Amino acid sequence: MPKAHLHLHFTGSMAFDTLLDMSVTHGVRLPDSLRRSWPPQLASARDERGWFRFQRLYDAARACVRSEDDMRRIVDEAAASDAREGSRWLEIQVDPTSYAPFVGGITPALEIVLDEATRAGERHGIGVGVVVAASRLRHPFDARTLARLAAKNAGGVVGFGLSNDERRGDTSAFAPAFRIARNAGLASLPHGGELLGADAVSETLDALHPTRLGHGVRSAESTEVLARVVDAGVGLEVCPGSNVALGVYESAPEVPLRPLFDAGARMALGADDPLLFGSRLTDQYRTARDVHGFSDAELAQLARDSFTISNAPADVVAAADADIDAWLAAPPA
Repeated sequence: MPKAHLHLHFTGSMAFDTLLDMSVTHGVRLPDSLRRSWPPQLASARDERGWFRFQRLYDAARACVRSEDDMRRIVDEAAASDAREGSRWLEIQVDPTSYAPFVGGITPALEIVLDEATRAGERHGIGVGVVVAASRLRHPFDARTLARLAAKNAGGVVGFGLSNDERRGDTSAFAPAFRIARNAGLASLPHGGELLGADAVSETLDALHPTRLGHGVRSAESTEVLARVVDAGVGLEVCPGSNVALGVYESAPEVPLRPLFDAGARMALGADDPLLFGSRLTDQYRTARDVHGFSDAELAQLARDSFTISNAPADVVAAADADIDAWLAAPPA
C-alpha cells in the first residue's frame, strides 16, 4: 500500500549494522547497552532520567557519523528502506549543526543531505524532502540561524521543525524562528504533545502555528484541544512504536490511535527512530491493524491522510491516491 513517511530522524533512521560499521571505522566505542542487544532496553522517558538515558544512546550513535560519505549513506539507506516498504514520499528530519564540524559547517552539511536526498530518491524511486530541525536544548537564536538556512534552501527543504525534550526550553521563544521559516513558504513541523500533555499541544498551537505536530498524541487527553487540532487541520505524526518504547504509554493498546482517528484527526504513522526503537514504517501499520483493529478501508484512509498532510508534489499525491484505491479494491493476498 502506498504511504508517506513524515516522521523519521536522520541519525535514528540508521540500520543497526550501519551504526556498527561506522563505529568501527571511526574508532567510536558504543555504550554496552546499545552494543550487546538490539533494540536496546529503554527506560521510561516520562522520567527525565529516562529521557537522558535515551538521549545518551542517540548522542553515541550520532558521534559515529563523521564524514560526508557517512551522511550520504544514511540518506541513501533511509530512502531504500522506505521504498521497500511501499513509501512513495519521505520527509527526513536533520539538524545540520550536529555534523557541521566534520564537513566544514552547517551550510555544507545541509547541502550534502539535500544533494543525496535527490540522488537517493532517483535511485530508489521515492521522493525525499528534508526538514531542518532546531533543538530545544540550544538557544532560540541558534534556531533562527537554522531557520534562515532552511529558508535559503526552500524547495529541497520542505519544513522547519523543533525537536528534543519538550520539557526543556520555552516554546514561545522559538516563535521568531518559525516565523522566518513560514515566510519562506516552509511547513511548521514542531514536536509537541508526546512527553507533555494537552496543555503543551495548546501552547504549541498558539506559539508556533504548526502545519503538523510531531507526535501530538496527547491531544487525545482533552476533547477541547483535540477539537482545536482537528478544526485547524493540523496533521499529527503518530509513532506508536516509539510511544511504547519510550514509556509514553505502557503498551500498544494504550496509544490513542482509535480515538484520534474517530475524532477526525488527520494522521501519518511514523517510525521516529528505528535504530533505537526497532520498528519501521510498516510495523506501525501492522499495529493499527492487529492491535487497534483498523480495517483495510481505515488503513487506506491513514495512508491517504499521510499524503494529504505531507509536502509531496501534487502528482505524487494523485498517483498514490489512485494506487491506494487499487490496493483497497484488490482481493486479499
